[in-house]
Amino acid sequence: MIRRLLTRPTGCFAVIVLGLLVVLAAVSLVWTPQDPFRTDPFRQWAAPSPAHWFGTDASGRDIASYLLAGTRTTVLVAVGSGVVASLVGMVLTAIGSLTTRWVREGTAVLLDILVAFPTLLTAMLLTAVFGGSLGIVVVSVGLSFGVTIARVARGEIRRIARSDYVVAARASGVGPLGVLTRHLVPNAAPLFTVQLSLAMATAVLAEAGLSYLGYGAGSDTASWGNLLADLQTYIGVHPWSATWPGAAIALVVAALSLLGDAVRDATDPRLTTGDRAATGDRAATGDRTATGDRTATGDRTATGDRATTADPGAGGDPAADADPAADADPAADRRGPGGTATTPGVTA
Repeated sequence: MIRRLLTRPTGCFAVIVLGLLVVLAAVSLVWTPQDPFRTDPFRQWAAPSPAHWFGTDASGRDIASYLLAGTRTTVLVAVGSGVVASLVGMVLTAIGSLTTRWVREGTAVLLDILVAFPTLLTAMLLTAVFGGSLGIVVVSVGLSFGVTIARVARGEIRRIARSDYVVAARASGVGPLGVLTRHLVPNAAPLFTVQLSLAMATAVLAEAGLSYLGYGAGSDTASWGNLLADLQTYIGVHPWSATWPGAAIALVVAALSLLGDAVRDATDPRLTTGDRAATGDRAATGDRTATGDRTATGDRTATGDRATTADPGAGGDPAADADPAADADPAADRRGPGGTATTPGVTA
């Protein structure tokens, strides 16, 4: 699976970006170029240099150090929201797919109602009630997208549950838990993976947006949204300063979105079977072409052999095939009956 994932350009790009994000988050735990929260009024809006890789902001803070420290917040929000969304989505999917009819219909109606609330709006309501913090952001985004995952996965689980192999497994005595873990979850994993990656991408975007609006991480927490909110006031004067946090957010969100599609393509049996079939067809076509080339070469060789056999004098002595009269004495044609030489036009 890893090999198939890395052979796809989108998967390779996503793995590289997210791997670099995790490495930078781990490095920021022990080292940053400067103190990310130290202000220096004599270093306001310093240009990028070896001392300040991305320059400084209006308070003299080193932008590169703040971005590096903000990777920890991004990873924490993405992973935490993904875990909460997975748990909520699996529980609601199981309730809405594997229980009695009345419970399934009630769950479906509840999911339709909850999906109507946008993720960012739900997070803003919860943070306004309970206060802004990373924990509230993680829980609110996880709950909101867990409902979305359950609504999407419910239909897929019910379709798989009516498959012949699931019916046969139930008839053979496999219990509901065994059917869920052996058949339903593995076959619904590609769809679930795509939704989970979208949940993590939405979490990163929501955290940045909430921090930008003042509902997310506090000022004592390094966050890309906080940095973007501080720099957007001066974007008309120093446009390059706001480029760094904006580009970092866009890059991570794009990588998370592409990762889900790449994992689905690498793990979906229907897609991987199609790839192998296409590869086999190309190989068979190549074999037939090579066989045709060898056949054509053999035909041309056989034709040349037959032509050589049909012309026995092709390799013989040219003089042997010449006219025998050509070697006769030219004067013999000018002798008369008695052996007397004759000259054309003269009578002996």
